[in-house]
Amino acid sequence: MYRTDHGSTITAATTVPKELVHKRAVEEVLLTGWEPTGPDTYRVTARWPRVRAALAAGGGLYDPMLLVETVRQSFPLLSHAAFDVPLGHHLVWDRFSFALVPELLLVDRPADQDWDDIRLDVVCQDVVRRGNRVCALTLSYMISRAGEPLATAQTRFTVQAPAIYRRLRAERADAAEMMARAVTPGPPIRAARPDAATSQDVALSATDHARRWQLRVDTSHPVYFDHPVDHVPGALLLDACRQAAQAIAPSAPVLAVAMECVFTSYVELDEPCLVEAARLPRDPAGRDRIGVTLHQGPETASCSTVVTVVPHPDNPTR
Repeated sequence: MYRTDHGSTITAATTVPKELVHKRAVEEVLLTGWEPTGPDTYRVTARWPRVRAALAAGGGLYDPMLLVETVRQSFPLLSHAAFDVPLGHHLVWDRFSFALVPELLLVDRPADQDWDDIRLDVVCQDVVRRGNRVCALTLSYMISRAGEPLATAQTRFTVQAPAIYRRLRAERADAAEMMARAVTPGPPIRAARPDAATSQDVALSATDHARRWQLRVDTSHPVYFDHPVDHVPGALLLDACRQAAQAIAPSAPVLAVAMECVFTSYVELDEPCLVEAARLPRDPAGRDRIGVTLHQGPETASCSTVVTVVPHPDNPTR
């Protein structure tokens, strides 16, 4: 996962209010503004920190997870600012996908520029309301960097009022208690993140099966656990899927250029979670695809993802 540069000059004045993107630390806020561009269409602006974000992916590239986090921050921003969802309501992911142009992840801007400007043009679709309140929403994105098309993305999520959420989560509704009960993370496997700066960024721990791992949940991670949560964050699940694909890709190291993810249940902090990966047929462009599922228990997967990868620029077999 990317890390923002905590030594930068970013301030609350240069970003949207941190509460609107569900962050406590202003240095983790990537979004800088938003405006309506038409009926249920919006433009969201962001800035990417050039230094640590680039180092995370190696080869002078931005980490694809930085794109994921940029899009993720736009969910609460638009929910609260554009659709009047009250603060304290919970946004629950149903599905998420993206596809990006890997060449545009290169950090090739002048050295005196600390940031890259990112623009997200968002179309809101299939809006479901209960009374005057939005309770489900699909967002489709065209994302550009310096005016060049960088990526597309789409997500569907539901909105739950605090009372409903507490009832659904029952004895697991208390975030502080669940954080205290989190499973101790096992030893990291470097094959999942050979470029990781610290073990915090490795989301997988080995099991006795070559293509099965235990999810590592390090609640001290400054990005995933910027504030207490009662379940494993969806962004960490996506990173675990990306890392599982890295671990079994036929031509490692690789770069994730597309993901299609369906979330079917919460991944709990206090139970072990298994991550399993299998190679799939290549896509029409000849790119490798890996299917990844996350399980807590023997039945329905909590999260199912298809990850499309290409050889990383650092890959010597490229």
